[in-house]
Amino acid sequence: MIPRSIQQIVTAHQQKEGAGFLVRRPVPTSGLDQVDPFLMLDEVGSVVYAPGKAIGAPDHPHRGFETVSYILSGQKLHEDSTGKTQLISAGDVQWMTAGAGIVHSELPGPAFKAAGGLAHGFQIWVNLPAAEKFAEPGYQYLPASQIPQAQSPDGLIDITVVAGEAFGVAAAIGTHTPIWLQDWRVSPGAKAEIAISPSFNVAAYVFDGSVSFGPDATLVERGQMAIFAAGDSLTVQSTREAGRFLLLAGEPLNEPVSRHGPFVMNTHDELVAAVEDFHAGKMGVIQR
Repeated sequence: MIPRSIQQIVTAHQQKEGAGFLVRRPVPTSGLDQVDPFLMLDEVGSVVYAPGKAIGAPDHPHRGFETVSYILSGQKLHEDSTGKTQLISAGDVQWMTAGAGIVHSELPGPAFKAAGGLAHGFQIWVNLPAAEKFAEPGYQYLPASQIPQAQSPDGLIDITVVAGEAFGVAAAIGTHTPIWLQDWRVSPGAKAEIAISPSFNVAAYVFDGSVSFGPDATLVERGQMAIFAAGDSLTVQSTREAGRFLLLAGEPLNEPVSRHGPFVMNTHDELVAAVEDFHAGKMGVIQR
């Protein structure tokens, strides 16, 4: 196998989103517009809310891509214009296809809002190919107990397989294009090599401790994203401390991207139409 070396390391910047919660965002950022087909990665928190003080993202529209919510701590209530609601708790995943257009909200669950506590999680935006941008809106939801778990041959790396496969374990969520999205927990002394399609774009975002990657064991620290060069495998190891990272890998769409706020299309005209359709009520409203 040809191990992938690190091509670029990006440090996440911080900004406020939704009703004012702070996120760390390694992509898009200066010098890194996307990791095709991944458009955005936000690490939300970690933050401890006092009782009654937790905030989220009120009603807002999307079209042309998918949002993935992966909750590490806390609780989020999803509501949308198709009439669906879903309570998402620690360890759970929701993979939402905005497609032709949807309005949704992501607010603290009632119990979490009342009691307060630690909130930490991710939202990832995954682009849809032009042929799927008007797909029917909807989502896939998996509680933590139903998300497949894998382990490296040395037993020192545990992996939550949200999408794709790892060490013979396949995900339970289906994707429109070939995509891997996984949570890797690396213990000190671990070393593993995993085969990844040479056609995939590959990135890793470290959100706890540090992890070394590639044939040169380049160290990547908490809050940094590594973008990998060509190859057909990824080497992961940790020597001095434990680390944890999200692995993002996927077949690039290689299509033009035109985006503005909550809409991601292929052309400016399609963006204009998305804004007009939203204001005309064609993406619906959330009925409460």
